[in-house]
Amino acid sequence: TVAAGLARNLAKEGKSVGLLDADIYGPSQPTLFGLKTFKPEFNESKQIIPARVDGVKVMSIGFMVDAEKALVWRGPMVQSAIYQMFRDVEWSNDGEPLDILIVDMPPGTGDAQLTLAQKVDVDGAIIVSTPQELALTDARKAVEMFRAVNVSILGLVENMSSDIFGRGGAKAEADNLDIPFLGEIELSADIREKADAGKVYDIPVNLISVLT
Repeated sequence: TVAAGLARNLAKEGKSVGLLDADIYGPSQPTLFGLKTFKPEFNESKQIIPARVDGVKVMSIGFMVDAEKALVWRGPMVQSAIYQMFRDVEWSNDGEPLDILIVDMPPGTGDAQLTLAQKVDVDGAIIVSTPQELALTDARKAVEMFRAVNVSILGLVENMSSDIFGRGGAKAEADNLDIPFLGEIELSADIREKADAGKVYDIPVNLISVLT
């Protein structure tokens, strides 16, 4: 939800934006952009033509496989699929490169993250976590992994701040890890409803200025 909201808001700011859904086992961007039935075509150069919604070019493995079937892929297949979505997709606009390509990563520190760090020149990573310790443990590991492969950490976002999940945990963790804290997003029925419906919602954190 953070990646989709950020991409749409950057496009509203006039940026040329792409969003690559690199969560191979659980792609969510087809739902978040209202693209559950989208099937991509190919251009004359045999590149995949991504969807375009609200000014954002969107590509997801979810466009290529049956949404009801589980993917049983080993690491090399995951790595190959992710790299193909960088290499073989028509990301440019009339030959001009995108201003920003956002990559929506799965949780954890697995094949998708390593493929990104090893094969792509990454400008930086934004870590998203809910406030409770259980989630912050994974955020901590993600920060250390990106540091180990020399990817800059742009900051940490606290998602779903509430009386249920807590408040301020990500801010405290950002201070502890010596990385910027980019803001918090309240647990919101409005965001949930709009996300499920593939509609636009605002991400009220300081992300656009970080990326521009």
